[in-house]
Amino acid sequence: MELIDQHTKKIMEGCKARARDAGLRFEDESLEYIVTNRDLLELSPKVMIPTLYDYWVHDVEVLREKGKYELYPGNPYETVINTRPAISFYNDNNPDWLNVMIFYHVLGHIDFFQNNLFFRHTWDLDFTGQALSDKRLIAQLRSEKGRWVDYVIEFTRSIDNLVAFHGELSRLHRPEASKTARPLDFYFDVFLQTNKKLAITDYIKEVERYNACIRTYGDLGEQTFFAEVHLKHPEFETLFRKHRQQRRPEVGDLIQFLTTHSEFLNRAENRWMQTVMEVVRKTSLFFQPQIRTKVMNEGWASYWHETLFFEDERIRGHEVEFARVNAAVTAMPRVGLNPYALGMRLFYDIEKMADQGHYSIAYRRLRNARQRQRYDTDQGSGRDFIFRVRENYCDFTFIHTFVDQDFVDHHKLFVAGKRLNQERRVWEYYIKSRSAEDYRQMLEDGLYHPPRITVSADGGQENVLQLVHRFEGKPLVRDFIAGTLMGVAYLWGAAVQLDTHELVATSDDSAPHGSVHPFLSGYPGAHQEEARKTGAEWQKVRYTMKDRKLTREVVAAGQASIASPSVAP
Repeated sequence: MELIDQHTKKIMEGCKARARDAGLRFEDESLEYIVTNRDLLELSPKVMIPTLYDYWVHDVEVLREKGKYELYPGNPYETVINTRPAISFYNDNNPDWLNVMIFYHVLGHIDFFQNNLFFRHTWDLDFTGQALSDKRLIAQLRSEKGRWVDYVIEFTRSIDNLVAFHGELSRLHRPEASKTARPLDFYFDVFLQTNKKLAITDYIKEVERYNACIRTYGDLGEQTFFAEVHLKHPEFETLFRKHRQQRRPEVGDLIQFLTTHSEFLNRAENRWMQTVMEVVRKTSLFFQPQIRTKVMNEGWASYWHETLFFEDERIRGHEVEFARVNAAVTAMPRVGLNPYALGMRLFYDIEKMADQGHYSIAYRRLRNARQRQRYDTDQGSGRDFIFRVRENYCDFTFIHTFVDQDFVDHHKLFVAGKRLNQERRVWEYYIKSRSAEDYRQMLEDGLYHPPRITVSADGGQENVLQLVHRFEGKPLVRDFIAGTLMGVAYLWGAAVQLDTHELVATSDDSAPHGSVHPFLSGYPGAHQEEARKTGAEWQKVRYTMKDRKLTREVVAAGQASIASPSVAP
């Protein structure tokens, strides 16, 4: 591994100047390295962070990648990591014109890392330096504690997807004014929903009444609004004061709870385990935004490598080669998902729609299809609009907001189904739906969405850790439950219980009554429609890990109520 030569560095600096002129914002310093195939194979399991702590799983993945490379040799054009300064890796045989395209792509990534709000907790962090310190610490502990260090790493990594990512962002970047409860927040978030259990229609009416007061009375709008609240609900002031006095402390995530409350981990001889667990937790928090913005990040980088390369005079004479490489990267597959292609097309469409004023209230009020098609206010604000999207959205909000029927129709997208052709005895794919709602649901089902598992506030049995899975229509993967709970029980030092929901067969004569449905067990995309079609129902079950033995019991039968999609962790 070595730095790029001065000729190639000059090309990169020229790309930086053009990218800044187009509106991209990033720090001046960056490091670019030439890497060999061996370097890529060894760094890939560590997510291209050379200083990440050593772990036996990484060695296994290196061997697997070597086997794959022998069968299907090929390397990525580039890899960039979100560090300070930003570091990127390249092959050593790229021609200059290809480096121009790749550098624009990399600069798009760096701009995204350093401006998207989901990366806020990494903006002032030298992660490679922190990772090197953590690596040395773990190496020292291995020399003292032996294989137990790897056990703790493995047990903690089994729950590192439960880290409170959004809670961390809120804690680190919460404005001073919001650290104390405000009457308005308490009224809408607690009083109406918890105390009064207001219906959604009545809740919306209250929101509209508040907005009307603000529009009519300006700075006195909130005071006018609460004057009526006090008349209608005289108990509000007393409940609000009690709420401020009894505000619960932040619990954090499961790893934090274990390190704080586990008697086993707080023994003098075991406190080193807390240090290892915190290393795993910090590493997971660092990578959380990258997992949650894959489509946006790759789409943003692809948008800019194409946009800027078309305007660069160095493309002359290489148009055909560029078209071939670019098509391989950004082609939209008929079946499956290419985040580069989907994200790039969404940004292009958003820019065009914003230019034409399609995100205005006037456009949304149109019901005539021909009028909507011809609507164009020529605002010219599309570029500014996509910069705001880049700053404020993650993959879920990006897809949920902008994948609409117009986008699906324009790009001829569809949801593909798979069925068995009995006559030909082959599996065949068919167009299942062209609805934007179905296509959007398919995309959202494929996004990273870890389960919401919290520590129960109910007392329960003494010294038993009670975990509750907030059910959202997606069951846990049963193959992982036993191993994960065994690790948590070890770190807790006592028995662990987990309450969750599973699909249980009820009408299939070939399956025993009450058995877990064979097809949908652990399948993350299982929804109520599949449950209805297969004659199965959701049942609340409780897993208990005690003395390294797992037991399972049905707590409540019948259809489970599904919680609204959760934002955290």
